[in-house]
Amino acid sequence: MRVSNQFADTTAGVVYIHSSPAALCPHVEWALSDALDCRANLKWSAQPSSDGQLRATSNWVGPVGTGAVLAGVLRSWQMLRFEVTEDASDGVDGERFAHVPGLGLWRGSTSANGDVILGEMRLKAMIEGSSGNLAAEIEHALGSSWDEALEPYRIGGGGAEVTWLSRHAG
Repeated sequence: MRVSNQFADTTAGVVYIHSSPAALCPHVEWALSDALDCRANLKWSAQPSSDGQLRATSNWVGPVGTGAVLAGVLRSWQMLRFEVTEDASDGVDGERFAHVPGLGLWRGSTSANGDVILGEMRLKAMIEGSSGNLAAEIEHALGSSWDEALEPYRIGGGGAEVTWLSRHAG
């Protein structure tokens, strides 16, 4: 009888650097290269939403949990605006991380179609601990403030070149 692993070993995702000062770009590439154990050669372009800032996008493939590793590496630069996604895979929900200066890092679990998931226990805790503004707590849990702050930077990325990165799994 063959025993199969019920959980995926590898997944994929995207790193969106929405805005970075030019001087920081090589450091971001070095950090991503180190985290993924492969050379990150990002294609940087101007960020129309913020003068003097650059943007880059990179698809990645790696072990489950790589998204959290990448977000942890990038969050050390508080001036970066970025998002990291990790696709849902067999037995594992996806994740999305967003960072905005002044708001910090947000993390949410995502379904296969990319919707943010708020689990039963989290919702119950929010209802029980609600200080009268449950709607605001739900908006925070969904990352609405981060989405609102990043939307102008996302729009600026139409037509930008994407780089593929791969991290060895297993």
